[in-house]
Amino acid sequence: MNQPSADARPGHFLRHLIEHDLAAGTYAQRRFAGTPGDAAHQAAGPLDAARIRTRFPPEPNGYLHIGHAKSICLNFGLARDYGGVCHLRFDDTNPEKEEQEYVDAIVDTVRWLGFDWQQNDPAAPGGQRSHLYYASDYFDFMYRAAEALVNAGHAYVDEQTAEQMRAHRGDFQHAGVDSPYRNRTPAENLARLRQMRNGELPDGAAVLRAKIDMASANINLRDPALYRIKRATHHHTGDRWCIYPMYTYAHPIEDALENITHSICTLEFEDQRPFYDWLLDTLCTLGLLAQPRPQQIEFARLNLTYIVTSKRRLRQLVEEGHVNGWDDPRMPTLAGLRRRGYTPESIRLLAERSGVSKAGGWIDYSALDIALRDDLDAKAPRACVVLDPLRLKLTNFAEVLGSNGHREPCHAPVHPGHAERGQREFALTQEVWIEREDFMEAPSKGFFRLSPPRADAATGAPLPGTRARLKYGYVIECTGCEKDAAGHVTAVLATLVPDTKSGTPGADAVKVKGVITWVSVADGIPAEVRLYDRLFTEPQPDAGGREFLSVLNPHSSRSVTAWAEPGLATAQKEEKYQFERHGYFVADRVDHLPTSRLVFNRTTTLRDTWSK
Repeated sequence: MNQPSADARPGHFLRHLIEHDLAAGTYAQRRFAGTPGDAAHQAAGPLDAARIRTRFPPEPNGYLHIGHAKSICLNFGLARDYGGVCHLRFDDTNPEKEEQEYVDAIVDTVRWLGFDWQQNDPAAPGGQRSHLYYASDYFDFMYRAAEALVNAGHAYVDEQTAEQMRAHRGDFQHAGVDSPYRNRTPAENLARLRQMRNGELPDGAAVLRAKIDMASANINLRDPALYRIKRATHHHTGDRWCIYPMYTYAHPIEDALENITHSICTLEFEDQRPFYDWLLDTLCTLGLLAQPRPQQIEFARLNLTYIVTSKRRLRQLVEEGHVNGWDDPRMPTLAGLRRRGYTPESIRLLAERSGVSKAGGWIDYSALDIALRDDLDAKAPRACVVLDPLRLKLTNFAEVLGSNGHREPCHAPVHPGHAERGQREFALTQEVWIEREDFMEAPSKGFFRLSPPRADAATGAPLPGTRARLKYGYVIECTGCEKDAAGHVTAVLATLVPDTKSGTPGADAVKVKGVITWVSVADGIPAEVRLYDRLFTEPQPDAGGREFLSVLNPHSSRSVTAWAEPGLATAQKEEKYQFERHGYFVADRVDHLPTSRLVFNRTTTLRDTWSK
């Protein structure tokens, strides 16, 4: 993946901070803070004073969504630009919701976006070192750290109920109330913690809490929970543990053990930063971790309209059958966007265009489509496909074309801006498919396609049928139509205008305003085309506490049987095209089978039509 250098990229506060730290040598004297030989020691690897370390730490409890893309691009991109490394780390501290399926999907998605966690290994010239980790790799260290906090009087085991703890926590107007267990001795707390660890207490009977300040203005510092009892099989550690660390306790420790320099996260974690700092400073004081420790920096997340990114809501959409799985092309998951046809380049472009700042805001969904068009316009091969087919009969076909009366060779560029990519070859035949909207019996003002002879509405004078060009073919003149017993138009009748074939000297002899795409009835191939649109009808589906399911778009998906030019028969899965006149489409990565079952998904139209 070719990328401009750091100097060529737009500046923002994170770049300025990193450049300041590199110039000041902030992390030049880093030293490892774990026990040689343990999992954390293996994670850190050889250090280089000139480099930074970032991380992307998803929880494997669902598929990644478009909001994650900005964090992925930022963390991996900054590490790349400044000669560092970005770790992919699974924050797998909640076994009840985490599955290997999600781990595999996240690995696949990050690679698809164009990023990797491999690094040249200084200890093995020419070799590669993987920086893919799991929070569960560090459970032993986290537990040792918990015992150290207890022994130093910085943590205690609380046996209040969850309801009591919530009630005693206080709010922004009222200080919290100390737990009745808060003043146990370190020895008592250590014994109780070990009972938790050994499975001697039932789920929910106790939690380990930090002892900080129940009167703090920052509610996150009012003795936050560090460990809870949870008997659940973990996808990575099995049944070895029956207590699991809280995310807010585990995450800073993981950062420190991996020698992360800049822990870059979104603004919702800003209020958690004081606890992040307290925990790492305390563990450094106790000698378990080393300075300089990581620093947490927050930026505004990517908020895109017409989607939801809450994993709870995404899971609800899947489990209740409102969509067809996590990779449904209407979903804002990266797997869904990939199946819909969005490219990694377009998503990276959206992330870059959205900027990096502390100020939040909303970006209209159309920005993603613009990025897609900007990426594919110069790359996607063209093709003709008729989505709503109506038969067109050329009644003088044999008469005009003589000995070529059955097939007239035509050609079109694979890409109009790249002649070197060659030509598409297909034939004009006596009957072709055109779009139903290209025919109108009583045309409205400004309609320049096909309509039959009729009387002038004002004068009654006879008017001839309209003329239009079959793209890459001939000018034709509409002479009438055929209807069924119910009065529905079943075919349009027209005649070829001689000597008007595209690319010949006579092509400009007859001027017409309308141009029609078409596919030969004899050579066209049927294809299932899935026409996707936005999943919700409102820009912010869950705004103001609204039930987000109430604004599902009933027209977000429909499937049509279309007719495609013959060259699309060999289209491979995930190949992308511009269907002339209609937009950008992709061969479905799941259901499409070349030559036997053609399935194309619409990614976006050629221009924004949503507002209309």
